[in-house]
Amino acid sequence: MRLPQPIRDNLQFMLAETSSQLSNLITLFDEPSADLTQRILDRRGYAYNLKMRIHDACVNAVRNMDTSQRLETHSLRAAESIATQLERLTGLVQDCARQLDGCKRRGILKSLSATGLLDDVHKGIELIRTGIEEEGTKTAMKVSDLAVAMSSKHESFFEGQSRDLQSIDHPDRVLTAFFVATQLNEMSVVLRDVSESMVGARLGRPLQRDRFRLLETAFEDLGIDQSNVAKVAETNSGTNISRIGGEHEDGFTAIVKDGEKRKLKEERKSVKNWHEIFPGIAPQILAYRKRGDNAALTIEHLPGLTFDRVLMSSSDDQLKSAQQQLSKTLRAVWRETKSDKQLPPNHMSQLRKRLSSVLEIHPEFARGKGRIGRTRTRSLDDLMAMAEEREAKTPAPFSVYIHGDFNLDNIIVDPAEEYVNFIDLHRSCYADYTQDVSVFMVSNYRLQVLDQRTRHRITDVAENMHATARKFAKQQGDPTFETRLAYGLARSFITSTRFILDRELAKSMYLRGCYILERVIAHPATSASQFRLPIRELFS
Repeated sequence: MRLPQPIRDNLQFMLAETSSQLSNLITLFDEPSADLTQRILDRRGYAYNLKMRIHDACVNAVRNMDTSQRLETHSLRAAESIATQLERLTGLVQDCARQLDGCKRRGILKSLSATGLLDDVHKGIELIRTGIEEEGTKTAMKVSDLAVAMSSKHESFFEGQSRDLQSIDHPDRVLTAFFVATQLNEMSVVLRDVSESMVGARLGRPLQRDRFRLLETAFEDLGIDQSNVAKVAETNSGTNISRIGGEHEDGFTAIVKDGEKRKLKEERKSVKNWHEIFPGIAPQILAYRKRGDNAALTIEHLPGLTFDRVLMSSSDDQLKSAQQQLSKTLRAVWRETKSDKQLPPNHMSQLRKRLSSVLEIHPEFARGKGRIGRTRTRSLDDLMAMAEEREAKTPAPFSVYIHGDFNLDNIIVDPAEEYVNFIDLHRSCYADYTQDVSVFMVSNYRLQVLDQRTRHRITDVAENMHATARKFAKQQGDPTFETRLAYGLARSFITSTRFILDRELAKSMYLRGCYILERVIAHPATSASQFRLPIRELFS
């Protein structure tokens, strides 16, 4: 398939997400678990957003295509279709998880697992992963053959289960009723999808009925015309972000987020906490509406630029001013919210939790034990286990209120007012401040820019954040700051690779994470206060 790189990349992300969901379902068949069921259901927005990114990219590619590129339209159509079907497949996984929730008939589950059907689907995903990288049809035919074999297995399984119904009067009628009801339900799903597409013709994206009603109510509360609403972005968690047009110089007056009630409720609570703890740093909430499992949150629009835009495109003086203002703000927040409660950093447990997602994108990072000359090298699992044990013995001497997702695009800088604001605050909580520091530093490094001037600026910004935090640690009598930061940087370097398909950049980040773990483990635990990292070399 001949596809632009952004579309190819998002298809790979979508295949990785589908594969991960299938793996969870296979585990659920063997070991029913309410927690795993909920984890599967919580991912329902991610595949949809990936599908829409692919569709939008295909439309833009067609719009910008000249007559000499006509052949590529077939690949673009295929990419749209694959994205749609993969999103449908993840939906079926979630439907299965709902059906299995609370199921106590382990015999049925074992029978389903024994068919190997789920394993076949997993094989199909891997074949598709190969197929989109080739121009021929060989792999496509393998997928077709696998589908035929799966149909045969399904037929055999169905016949076996039907024999168990012989003790019921007229089992054929019961089964027929089941199938008719299923088809009718699928028809209702089609109608729902058409409805959502019609809504999308107005708002720029399909919306579930409840979510549309929520937005409609929110707009009515604020006296907003729907024609002034435009889609801005979507998040990995399934939350959509729209902007509300207005007469301001920058063209819009507020931001609307709609998605799962639980996640938006968390963000609403966090924003309120910020207003109580450190007024002025978080945006104002203009409206909050909930309906069923969904909610809509209307937030004031904050003027200014995200920190990554300042870093990438502003002058040296503007960047220096932004850094100074951010450092001043962070020190003030940390001093104001400092609590004597000691909390474990938990960097290694976070790494362990996200590692499967990393390996879905970069399976080559499943590092095992090895040898370089006469020197043995540790596996990644060994490094994490040793670091986790050491980290548990190095709690932060105090905690502060942190952002929780301190990436560059969640920091708003207003050059005119010399002021800093934080957005996307749903993960804010009291924790070790090395959480925010490490995330910020690595979010600089992972910017995919190659020009030397910008890379030097990235290194300078990372060094400046390190110096700010280190100075604060010294003032507050925090001797193990550097050691805990090392665990945080290792975690962020490795886990951030799940968002990076550039193999060279991803490998560079992964190796930096492993190097930091090796270095901090090798340092004597009794002298943790003397540990140092070569920051400039790590971020160059």
